Amino acid sequence: MKGIGLILSLLGLLILPMKAQQTDAKSVLDRTAEVFRKDGGIKVAFSFRSVEGGQSSGTICLKGNKFVLEADGIKTWFDGKTQWTYMESAEEVNVSEPTTEELQSLNPYAWLSLYKQGYDLKMGSANDARCYSISMTAQDKKRNLSNLNLQVWKNTCRIKQIELNAQGQTSIIVVDAYQPNQNYADSFFTFDKKKYPKAEVIDLR
Repeated sequence: MKGIGLILSLLGLLILPMKAQQTDAKSVLDRTAEVFRKDGGIKVAFSFRSVEGGQSSGTICLKGNKFVLEADGIKTWFDGKTQWTYMESAEEVNVSEPTTEELQSLNPYAWLSLYKQGYDLKMGSANDARCYSISMTAQDKKRNLSNLNLQVWKNTCRIKQIELNAQGQTSIIVVDAYQPNQNYADSFFTFDKKKYPKAEVIDLR
């Protein structure tokens, strides 16, 4: 009996730091999500590179779950339900209603509504002492977005960098510029056919 009691005590000592670590990581993400909410309309300039090769840059404008993303000659609008993707080279617009996982692959801030749902959180060691490092690991190994590593500025609780692992491919997104308190009308997040009169609209819904 004494042996079992000792084992349970040792397990308790191991579990307590793990719970504290979970709480710390969650509290950082809670603060980051709250700052994002208070920042209102946001414009972010970012650079992107894939560990497997390839790099690009672009901008994303956000307000809540709405966004407009521009990168590599492609512009995407999402109004919270419908998505319009305009390909300049083909002069066509694909209209769809994306799934949550599809949105994750486009909007690097989508994790703000995900970290409380099905992810284990853990604090790590950031290369930059001015940042928190947090890993999010999917509890369901079949999820497309299986792992995220976030670097968050300690002084502002805003994102510095996101490293994503989706379907075995690793991508790194670095925030180059962050402009809060932008005034966006809801219409900003919908495709305006008048501005692209030659574009062919393909409805995939």
